[in-house]
Amino acid sequence: MTRLHLIRHGPTHAKSMVGWSDLPADLSDTDLLARLSGHLPQDALVVSSDLIRAADTASAIQGDRHRLPHRAGLREINFGAWELRRYAEIDAEDPVLARAYWETPGDIFPPGGESWHQVCNRVNTEVDALIASHPGSDLIVVGHFGMILTQVQRALAITAEQAFSHRIDNLSVTEIARIPDGWHVGRINHLV
Repeated sequence: MTRLHLIRHGPTHAKSMVGWSDLPADLSDTDLLARLSGHLPQDALVVSSDLIRAADTASAIQGDRHRLPHRAGLREINFGAWELRRYAEIDAEDPVLARAYWETPGDIFPPGGESWHQVCNRVNTEVDALIASHPGSDLIVVGHFGMILTQVQRALAITAEQAFSHRIDNLSVTEIARIPDGWHVGRINHLV
């Protein structure tokens, strides 16, 4: 069994769609970061997206754990032309596309960005490679809202719409295990 402890990076405080933009995280709540680090298995391996908000969050909770190289495949959704724009602005520009992207995720994509299926394929490939390289390990994977939801969707065998109904807070833990006959889901969006 390989256990995944999926951590959403610290908050950016941005009020817009933040995908591949490299914004820093607010990691000023050192007590919370210490509690989060203490909650996670001490012998786990730590890996993160290559975006600074995830990489710095991983560094803040790493402790004495072994760190694996950053993985670009664990990035957030690529919002393309919607990047760093507010939903209201995008909705005013193209309400049909904006609503379809969030209400019926799948093959719909923002201009120059990724569809939900593309995000799932990218993240699933990265997570499968991590599991194959470290079977039977505990893996602390620090990433993003969309990245975590791809794994919730896969592990629970639910639709994208159902996955999007889950809340994933900053600095929350979602626990998923790869077991011989599939997946086991523990807590989703656990706050320590």
